[in-house]
Amino acid sequence: MHCGLCLPTCPTYDATKLERHSPRGRIALMRAIADERFEPTVAFGDEMYFCLGCLACMTACPAGVNYAELFERARAEVEAKRLLDSPKRRLIRWFTVKWLFMDLRRLLLLGRVLRLYQQLGLQALLRGSRVMKLLPRRLQELEAMTPVIPPQFSADLIAPVTRAVGERKYRVAMLTGCAQDLIFSEVNRDTVEVLAHNGCEVVTPPEQQCCGSLHAHNGELGLAAELARKNLDQFPPEQFDAIISNAGGCGSHLKHYHKLLADDPRYRERAALWDRKLKDVHEFLAQIGLKAPAPENQPALTVTYHESCHLSHGQKIVLPPRQILQRIPGLTLVELSEANWCCGSAGIYNLVQPEMANQLLERKIKHIRSTGATVVANANSGCLLQLINGLRQAGLPIRVAHPMTLLAEAYRRNPIDAQALSAR
Repeated sequence: MHCGLCLPTCPTYDATKLERHSPRGRIALMRAIADERFEPTVAFGDEMYFCLGCLACMTACPAGVNYAELFERARAEVEAKRLLDSPKRRLIRWFTVKWLFMDLRRLLLLGRVLRLYQQLGLQALLRGSRVMKLLPRRLQELEAMTPVIPPQFSADLIAPVTRAVGERKYRVAMLTGCAQDLIFSEVNRDTVEVLAHNGCEVVTPPEQQCCGSLHAHNGELGLAAELARKNLDQFPPEQFDAIISNAGGCGSHLKHYHKLLADDPRYRERAALWDRKLKDVHEFLAQIGLKAPAPENQPALTVTYHESCHLSHGQKIVLPPRQILQRIPGLTLVELSEANWCCGSAGIYNLVQPEMANQLLERKIKHIRSTGATVVANANSGCLLQLINGLRQAGLPIRVAHPMTLLAEAYRRNPIDAQALSAR
């Protein structure tokens, strides 16, 4: 396709106006390499990693070009050819992609160390010392982005099996994620409570695996497939009415296990069933019919909604989160300008491409400020952290919350609902 309808929706093209930074330009580069008219180079590798992977181009494309698959395969080619290889990059990728996120026990151990560092006041001491000013600017920026680690992780907050409030209508599995568990474990607890209020028995094993999206988006398709098999073994899809994800980026990847395992005769049929059972929590609640919270004791809230790129462009889930928010008594939803424009988080993009990520974040914060909202809702862990950091840096006292948290809080304000939940 050469029409270019994707160009105005691409954040990197919008910022630079350079064709190579557009979906059309990147596809042309991929095609040239596939046709052996162009050898893969460092410049090609840099371009593939300059792409946010926000998938806005897929929403705009009238021909339905599957840019997501092209993008992942191109990055896999970059890694296979070792186009960007260096000792420093090799060490970072080994530690994060190949070691840390392959076993979440390691990630949570790191989280406990970081939590201790914060609770003992060492972080505050470092930030207030002259040592911080001696560090390179990039290290100062990375330290400022360090998330606050909650006092408990998902396994501490959620029982392995949570009974439904009232009649059990569905049996579902809850995926707690990796970054979601590490930083936003309370969102997982809130999601389980909401599902219980809506007639679901929720199975939440305490030790889970990464979904593999980080690996697939960074050219490690083999590792992504390995994690997919582990998840299929832990959550046999035939045992559940639905398998629930509450993070837009994870859900977008989780719904494509069949394609990832298409050449695996042992897993491909179960992977196809998994894809059909995998539901974003907003999508699932819309399908089964959400039980609205009682109107008593509900405060007035003005909320705006920033769409996770992979929830809106990847999963095409646009209306359900808004509909859920509008069912909360006392909540006024104010539409956000460019709600589906990337905030710059994009997985680890804000870590590896800080200049472009910061441009996008500043643009997003400007639009949030203009709404006059006191709360901004979002359904992806990376976006939540990006917005929290951006609003703090801008000095704006605006709360950032997952829609499931706002909904769970509304249920808890009603004494009958709260009592029913605690009595299960």
